[in-house]
Amino acid sequence: MAKRRITQETFDAVVRENIDEFEMDESEALREAIEQFESQGVDLSSIVKAVPKASSEETTEDQTHEVLQALESLRTALESSSTSMLADLKLFTEQCSLGFAQRYLAAQKEAYPTILSCCQSADEDKQKLSAALAALSALTDGQPDLLDAEGQGFLIGTLRTHQEDPALTCLAVQTVRHCCLKHEQNRQDLVKAGVLRLLAGAITKHVKRPEVVKEACIALRVMTFDDDVRVPFGHAHEHAKMIVLEQNGLKVIVEAAKAHPENMSVLSELCATLSRLAVRNEFCQDIVDLGGLKFMMTLLANSLDCQVIILVLFVDIIVNKVRSVVSCIQNLQKNAKLNYISLFTLLVTQKQSCMLLRNLVARTRDFSQPILEMGAEALIGQALASHRDCGDVGRAALRDLGCQVELRELWTGNKGSLAN
Repeated sequence: MAKRRITQETFDAVVRENIDEFEMDESEALREAIEQFESQGVDLSSIVKAVPKASSEETTEDQTHEVLQALESLRTALESSSTSMLADLKLFTEQCSLGFAQRYLAAQKEAYPTILSCCQSADEDKQKLSAALAALSALTDGQPDLLDAEGQGFLIGTLRTHQEDPALTCLAVQTVRHCCLKHEQNRQDLVKAGVLRLLAGAITKHVKRPEVVKEACIALRVMTFDDDVRVPFGHAHEHAKMIVLEQNGLKVIVEAAKAHPENMSVLSELCATLSRLAVRNEFCQDIVDLGGLKFMMTLLANSLDCQVIILVLFVDIIVNKVRSVVSCIQNLQKNAKLNYISLFTLLVTQKQSCMLLRNLVARTRDFSQPILEMGAEALIGQALASHRDCGDVGRAALRDLGCQVELRELWTGNKGSLAN
């Protein structure tokens, strides 16, 4: 059952009533209002939980929230072309960064057209454009519906015009990501406008800049999401194929990974995106041919942190039936640092580990005996005993390894029918 919602004005009126009528101090009045609405089942996630302040010490009238004061000051600076616009943009961004409630309130008060106008008025002033993009990125975080056709055109234009500037590129890409997360129409519109080429190009052009590589990689991955509940059928699969076939995305990402062998934060995003692109058998084969799998094997052998990162992609490749992966895994038996069981032991709490072992033996039965000799049966048993969500895949792994598996019959129908 959906929770009830109220407006910011309603919440602020109750806080003010607590102060004026019941003589509470501000903190007590605020706490009382929150408790009152929460006890009534009201959703306060989009409510700024603060006492409105006067815009100046000289007057107590026109009290409002700080994010709206920053927005009003920005509008004044925009209309008068004041030099204070830069400072006002930074203040507005700071307020939006405090939380979703501040961003939501600003959006309700028509902040988007104001911020977009600031972006468009920046012209060749890179400092002002940077501040305006930061404000737009902050405002659209969690609010992708704000982006309109004009905003889409501005973002594409910025990425094209300032593709040599890593800082502006990073901010524009971050805004694209915010506007595409959980918004299928924005994704499709921006893809049609050429955003995939611009994102892949940003990674290639600024491959030595970890902040750009990371942001552009995440944005590419978001283009392959199917996370908009308002749309029955998205273009996630089509976008993944376009990234690979039209933008040479697999090579772009593998080369970027090779450029940042020690940066776990960047590698995490690159490997996660590579996993989203491994949607066809031939794409998985391409990853192997490009040296991606060999590179991942090296990371797995030498970095404990990166083993956690890469296992998900490793499983995806195996599930997609790339036969050359099997021969690669066979070679791992010669490596004292790394084998099937070391992978499994590192992540015994995750059911992907059971899936990994199960898929290995399901594809090649000859793997069963050496895996059992390494102690897989006992380790899977430990996972089953410790983690209930490993149940199905754990028992499937034991079954395919040829181990005795106790299967439970959940219902026999002996004690009544379903109608009872």
